[in-house]
Amino acid sequence: MIREQLVGTWRLKSCELRRSDGKSAYPYGTKPVGQLMYDAAGNMSVQVMKPDRPKFSVNDKFEGSAEEVKSAFDGFECYFGRYEVGEDKKTVTHHIEGSLLPNWEGKPQERFFEFSGDRLSLASPPTRYAGATITSFLIWERKT
Repeated sequence: MIREQLVGTWRLKSCELRRSDGKSAYPYGTKPVGQLMYDAAGNMSVQVMKPDRPKFSVNDKFEGSAEEVKSAFDGFECYFGRYEVGEDKKTVTHHIEGSLLPNWEGKPQERFFEFSGDRLSLASPPTRYAGATITSFLIWERKT
């Protein structure tokens, strides 16, 4: 069963956003850092970030400048919730309970999946992002 193949911890290998005009973007850089977790009870969480985000000038997240906060926010994505697998459509739907982007809370996020050895590819349906229509492609490798 596919659900059992998803269960575990995955390390991010790449994150590419492809625009409808064919151009690609790498919002987390060419060597992003991330972790995706699915458990057998149906819970999931994901974190993706730029590895070289600038440090705050002070060691207090509530004392960062507007520019520091924006840079930290723009270079990071995370959410958690529950998931369900659509084996017939090869989809996994993330039912988001909490997210860095509050607009995603309570909204399902569908991803198309494919397995290749110890790698998991996830692709989003076309969506709006930074003023353009994009499809995201993330490749994950199973952590051992």
